[in-house]
Amino acid sequence: MESAHTGSTGEQAALDGTFELVVLDVMLPDKKGFDVLRQIRVQSQVPVLMLTARGDELDRVLGLELGADDYLSKPFSARELLARIAAILRRARLHFQAAQSLRPPPITLGDLIVDPSSHTVSKRGELVHLTSAEFDLVLIFLENPGQVLTRDMLMEKILGRKFSPFDRSIDLHVSNLRKKLGPQPDGSERVRSIRGTGYLYTWPNV
Repeated sequence: MESAHTGSTGEQAALDGTFELVVLDVMLPDKKGFDVLRQIRVQSQVPVLMLTARGDELDRVLGLELGADDYLSKPFSARELLARIAAILRRARLHFQAAQSLRPPPITLGDLIVDPSSHTVSKRGELVHLTSAEFDLVLIFLENPGQVLTRDMLMEKILGRKFSPFDRSIDLHVSNLRKKLGPQPDGSERVRSIRGTGYLYTWPNV
């Protein structure tokens, strides 16, 4: 484990090192954590956990939009921090194990191809760059097209914690995924919100 006390040194360490995860504070003495995250995402898909100010939803939204895997609001307990880190690392290791084991076949639905082995998503032949949480979301959606998936289930499956009415993490990840994937080829909605329940990935019209 290494620590850096400025954005510049942290950014360099994240890009030069072989770390399993980066914990990145929004508030840094020389630059904003968001700028560091932008630079990391240009060259690396290392999982990033953002630390944000309590109640500042804009910071949380921006962090997830820029490619953070999850966020944690201050103040927080060491136990909560370790739980978030463990959930992110568990996802990353499951992806690695899938890549090393017998290759599961890619899932094709409409204009999307999701390959669990290579951890890639392509749309009409073009790679779509997703965070680990976004990849897990699109995988579970394509495994269950036309079915309503509750926020409770998605929170536990994707982020490894129970749903809370004040935690909009899943909604933000779904929103980012919608932007990256766009509508179905016929222009219809790809991921439909089911009010008060969760989300549904629609069957493409062919």
